[in-house]
Amino acid sequence: MTANADILQPAFVLHCQHYRETSLILQVLTRDAGRVALLAKGVRKARSKTAALLQPFLPLQLSYQGKAELKNLTHVESLPPFGVLQGLPLYCGFYANELLGRFLHPYDPHPEVFSAYQQCLVRLATGGDMHIALRLFELELLEHSGYGLDFAYTAGSGLAIEADKRYVFQAGRGLVADPLGPISGATLQALEVRDFSQAQVVAEAKLLMRIVIDSYLQGRPLKSRAVIQQIINGP
Repeated sequence: MTANADILQPAFVLHCQHYRETSLILQVLTRDAGRVALLAKGVRKARSKTAALLQPFLPLQLSYQGKAELKNLTHVESLPPFGVLQGLPLYCGFYANELLGRFLHPYDPHPEVFSAYQQCLVRLATGGDMHIALRLFELELLEHSGYGLDFAYTAGSGLAIEADKRYVFQAGRGLVADPLGPISGATLQALEVRDFSQAQVVAEAKLLMRIVIDSYLQGRPLKSRAVIQQIINGP
């Protein structure tokens, strides 16, 4: 989507970098235009209050225009915040941002992903289970960006997933039965309906999502994941 202008588009800043002496280049996730690159001119001037709004995880409405890939930011409005990310949830938020940068193409709208991202941030900011918040977001991101898994049937054979069997993810195929597989059929059936009420489902879903995401990233590491792991494990 490369329209000349968007007015008051619901958005979140994913990443920002300094540009020249007083400007910023932003990567933002918008509801209706997808991932967009914006040039925010002059926002780092001493009297400007705009830079304080252009922070990750703050709900915003942005207006921008331009024919080039890099659009010009023209207006910023803040929306009521849903909480503050701090500590480990903050780095979980950066992990979600990094995934969006890897899996979404620029100007490819995915309103469902925008909604899933917003819900993920709300869960992280309001004390929800971080693991469940991230797994729900990962599942929706993969589903709507074209990498979703079929949790009802095995790849190739078309046989229904059975609760008492084990399964493994094979890149390029999907989920296949394997007596030594790390994921139970019961977990896959729970993921089909997004049921995380059992501890086993939460643990196996984390393992499965890591395997699936790593296969699509083809060896490219996620910086945020390494930081989270370091925080959890300690020095």
